[in-house]
Amino acid sequence: MEFLIRLVWLAQMNMNNTNFLKVSQLNRYLKTLLQSDPVLQDVYVLGEISNYKLHTPSGHMYFTLKDEGGLLRCVFYRGKNAGLNFRPDDGMRVLARGSVSLYEKGGNYQLYVEMMEPEGLGTLFLAYEQLKERLRLEGLFDPEHKKPLPFIPRKIGLITSPTGAAIKDFLTTLTRRFPCVNVIFAPAAVQGDEAAAQITAALGRLQAVGDLDVIVIARGGGSLEDLWSFNDEDLARAIFRSKIPVISAVGHETDFTIADFVADLRAATPTAAAELLTPELQMLLEDLWDKEEHLGRLWEQYCQRQRAYLERFSANALLKLPLDIIAQGKQRADEAERLIDRSFKMQLKFEHTRQKHLLERLEALHPLRVMERGFVYVLDKGKRLVNSVHQLHVDKEIDLIFKNGEAGCKVNYFKEMLHPAGNEE
Repeated sequence: MEFLIRLVWLAQMNMNNTNFLKVSQLNRYLKTLLQSDPVLQDVYVLGEISNYKLHTPSGHMYFTLKDEGGLLRCVFYRGKNAGLNFRPDDGMRVLARGSVSLYEKGGNYQLYVEMMEPEGLGTLFLAYEQLKERLRLEGLFDPEHKKPLPFIPRKIGLITSPTGAAIKDFLTTLTRRFPCVNVIFAPAAVQGDEAAAQITAALGRLQAVGDLDVIVIARGGGSLEDLWSFNDEDLARAIFRSKIPVISAVGHETDFTIADFVADLRAATPTAAAELLTPELQMLLEDLWDKEEHLGRLWEQYCQRQRAYLERFSANALLKLPLDIIAQGKQRADEAERLIDRSFKMQLKFEHTRQKHLLERLEALHPLRVMERGFVYVLDKGKRLVNSVHQLHVDKEIDLIFKNGEAGCKVNYFKEMLHPAGNEE
């Protein structure tokens, strides 16, 4: 292959009929040589990143790989770096895979990177860092989203493995400190490929219980790979959405997971979670007794102050003045009541006398009283009152009404009488 390349290059030189090479010709020749070497078309290079630049408009990455003996320019095009699960930076040691070629315009050879991963840190740690930064920027770790924990929980939800040491440590500490709390256990794997999904599902089941005061997610320590299920994005978002406060008790004091950052409280161990959640019963009782005695003393002092105040107030001469005013007011009220009573009785007596006189007058004017003196009244057969001779004629039948009866009569004659002067009719 190399022989054929040289023949092509020599043929081009003869066609130009020159004894020298242009720069572009030499660069093109060298590029051809590099691209024709199968070793250089799939090479792994280990080095430290320096002069890292991300070209914002295009998304291409430009940097240099170096070691103690040399430098190698690199370019990582956007179409290739889109799936990168970490952010490159100066000083980071990486293992890059790609092909070597020559940039003709610049006259320098460089590595065209196809894949890259950090050396030493490992892809898991870099993915963890990237996810943590992304969730932090979304606000999932912000303190204002942290829900307060109850002072004394009545019912606790616990998510952990039924066979691990975490459940034993948590329950032992809880029983020793505050045995009157209830625990609802939701078993789940805490390690392995299915662990994150099982923990998320257990969290959902405990949400449905409804009357839990707090939920604890617990397991012992381990390596980054052992704790990786607690760095799951779906689990982190489920913890963030929880209406019930969540405590993450995963790993030992030096181990932090994504669940620790998004939870409402992080406990270094399951034992520490039980201690943070509950007060020690004996200490709580002693504190209550002390508060009871203190409240008793405060109440006694308050009562003494109030008694002294009432004694001073009752001895004050100004207090008697309102009482005298009230007594005088009562006396005036009694006098007014007696006056009203006399006036009412006098008015009532006057009304009784007036009514008696009216009744006597009515009695005197009653027709029966008049008829007792010999008067009668006359009715015709139609029961109409006859009060004038003009209503009579000879042989007309009339009725005479007496006090104690009536009599029928027939008119034999009638005579009109002249009325006294001054009367009409």
